[in-house]
Amino acid sequence: MERRSNLRSIKSWNFFFLGCHCHAIIRWDAEGPFKPLHLMNPTRLAFIRSTLCRHFRKDPNCARPFEGLKFVDVGCGGGILSEPLARMGATVTGIDAIEKNIKIARLHADLDPITSSIDYRCTTAVIKFVRGRFLLSSYILTMRAENLVEERGEFDAVFALEVIEHVADPADFCKSLAELTVSEGATIISTINRSMRSYAAAIVAAEYILHWLPRGTHQWSSFLTPEELVLILQRASISVQEMAGFVYNPLTGRWSLSDDVGVNYIAL
Repeated sequence: MERRSNLRSIKSWNFFFLGCHCHAIIRWDAEGPFKPLHLMNPTRLAFIRSTLCRHFRKDPNCARPFEGLKFVDVGCGGGILSEPLARMGATVTGIDAIEKNIKIARLHADLDPITSSIDYRCTTAVIKFVRGRFLLSSYILTMRAENLVEERGEFDAVFALEVIEHVADPADFCKSLAELTVSEGATIISTINRSMRSYAAAIVAAEYILHWLPRGTHQWSSFLTPEELVLILQRASISVQEMAGFVYNPLTGRWSLSDDVGVNYIAL
C-alpha cells in the first residue's frame, strides 16, 4: 500500500523554517548542537502525556495510552517528538519541508520496529526558496502545504512544536492546523514569548553566547505572547484548555514545567 498516497488539499499556508532544520543530520546526537532540544523533550512529553490523557480520558499509567489515536507532527525534523509519541501507542504521521530531515527521521525510526511504523512525509515537491542564499549558517525557505491530507479532520491531535515563530502568517497556519483536527481533537503548540526575557535568553544567550543555535535563527518580532496565541487560536476555532511554561536550570542542565510562561511555553 502506498504510504503517502492520501496527500490531498487543505487550505494552503506559507511559513518560514530557519536555522536548525538544516542540521538534521546531527539531530539525534544528544551531546551535539541539539542537546538543549533533547534535554527539553522529556519535559515537553510530560506535558503532552498528562494533558492528552485528560483530554482523551486515557490512563496516564498505561505504557501505551495513545493506542488507537492518530497524531500528526508538523515540522517533525528528525523525529525527536514523533518517535516517543509512537512508543506511547499513537499512529503517527510526521511532515517536514526538508527532505534531509525526513530521510534522517526514517533511518532512525527504522532502528526500532515500533517507530518504523511512523509515516514520514516530505513536501519537497511544493517547496520554493524565498532567497537562494545562506544566512549565517541558516537558510530561509517557504513551504506551501496545499497537499497535506485527503480528508479534513483526519487527526486526533496535531502538534506544531517550535514552528509557529517561523511562520509567515500565524493566523492562517493555525486555521490549517484546525482543519487537520477531528472534532473534539487537540492542537498542541509550543513557542517563545515575545518578552525582554526571551530576547535575552532565546536570542542573545542561545545564539550569541552559548551558540546553541545559528545566529539569525529567531526574530524577536516574530515571537507571540501567550495572549496573542490564544486569540489567534480562538479565531481558528481552537480553544486553549491548558498552558505551561518551560524553565531551564543552567546549574542542572534540566528543563521543568512551570507557571512561568515568560520565555518558552506550550499550549493545548
